Amino acid sequence: MTRSLRTSAAAAIAAAAALTPMFIGTTAADATPSSGVSAVTLAHTDIPAGLLPFVPRGAHVEVRQIKIEPGGTTGWHYHDADIYALVRQGTLTHPYANCKPVVYKTGDIIVEPGGKSNVHEGTNLGKVPVILDVVYVTPFGKPLSEDSPAPSCA
Repeated sequence: MTRSLRTSAAAAIAAAAALTPMFIGTTAADATPSSGVSAVTLAHTDIPAGLLPFVPRGAHVEVRQIKIEPGGTTGWHYHDADIYALVRQGTLTHPYANCKPVVYKTGDIIVEPGGKSNVHEGTNLGKVPVILDVVYVTPFGKPLSEDSPAPSCA
């Protein structure tokens, strides 16, 4: 196993263990667009099938720093697998499919469950940029996120 793979796998394992069980997406015709969002990939690797018992089919692991400017939004989207994030700066307003917002502040951990039924949006209603450190452990062949129409309550 290469040093890069060991390091990335260790980081993903540590994040998953510590947290217990953003934004390349496909386009849906009626999806809500993002605005004021930028991302930088900090690390990425693939975990081959069979290497780790809790990732039997393998996965793509990517660590990104996401920045949401004041007034910015991720648009409604979902992930094909759980993701884990740390709010490094700012306050993120984060409604899920029920449209009830959860507010995450600096230092909070976000665990977003995967699947189409877990659509959500991240919005920065504050005056400083929101900065998130996000760990994606995505099935091979799937994007980091998938655009989605807003739920009917939005």
